[in-house]
Amino acid sequence: MKALYITSIHTFSGKTAVCLALARRLRLEGHKIGYFKPVSAHPWEPIPGEEYDEDAAFVRRVLNLEESVEDMVGIVLTPALVTETRCGCTGRDLVPEIEERYRRLTGDRDVMLIEGGASLREGLSLGVDPIRVANALDVPVLAIVRFRNPVSMADACVAARQQLGERLVGIIVNAVPEDAVEFVEQIGRPCMEERFIPILGVLPLQEQLMAISVGELAEVLDAQFLTLPEKKDMLIEQLVVGAMSVEQMLPRVRRIPGSKAIITGGDRTDIQLVALETATTNCLILTGMLHPIPEVLRRAEENGVPVLLVHHNTMETVESIERVYGKTRLGQKVKLEQFEALMEKHFDFERLYRSLGL
Repeated sequence: MKALYITSIHTFSGKTAVCLALARRLRLEGHKIGYFKPVSAHPWEPIPGEEYDEDAAFVRRVLNLEESVEDMVGIVLTPALVTETRCGCTGRDLVPEIEERYRRLTGDRDVMLIEGGASLREGLSLGVDPIRVANALDVPVLAIVRFRNPVSMADACVAARQQLGERLVGIIVNAVPEDAVEFVEQIGRPCMEERFIPILGVLPLQEQLMAISVGELAEVLDAQFLTLPEKKDMLIEQLVVGAMSVEQMLPRVRRIPGSKAIITGGDRTDIQLVALETATTNCLILTGMLHPIPEVLRRAEENGVPVLLVHHNTMETVESIERVYGKTRLGQKVKLEQFEALMEKHFDFERLYRSLGL
């Protein structure tokens, strides 16, 4: 059996997306795939009293894996566990528990994909950081660096090599803006390779992959659909807060490219009607639990625009969306296929396979 530990240097770097793209490609090539998440640092509680890992649940659903979410996770860092271990001060070693769950899961798998932490520090105080876990499981590591600027990219790559050592089989530099691709490919990549840091992929930034679906917005905001709930998979690329005058609103909305969600008070009929005049308004989010007038809903239905009603005020609504924007799931088929196409074009699968002995 082969295994690969996939971790990131920064949060929101695309670990789960890479896991899915690799898993689906390996499966098409005839390999039996397994997925394991050693540490769940941000437990999700879909049912009160039952805490799971959201990434594991998502991967299980997309890949149609037979194991339960509980079996796919090593340990879940619930508040109770953190309190019990006093942030690692009790001396309880959690790594053997991770190893035991991993051994039980591997079974007849050809390749195990292991999704690591959001950073190399995650779980450090509890002794379950990615470096220690990768060493305990004795697996090679693929690290993902989200591009922010040339210096931070280089710093992250060098830090990954220093901390992971020979376990590091490669790095993916993800979400590189168009104006930085030439630098990364012609200067950054050769420089890293000279330092024995393999750059296996440079993935250009694609705005649509950062988009969030109307359904995800509704879930995050605990919103009520007033129109067109069947359009929950429609993707939103830009968020616009309609807190200005009508005269300022229309030119601004028209200047911003891509599909948009307009966030405004439920009592701002003027803004709502103006927003519905633009072809790129794909969603109205009405705040303050204030229902719009019937004319707004009629025009939204005619124009095919879902309308969401939320309890929060406008500022609270924006803050809630910002916490998840950029961390959206590839739950829509079009987004997953786009990311897979991006990997096929810009990632060196053959080099990775050689490193793993596949």
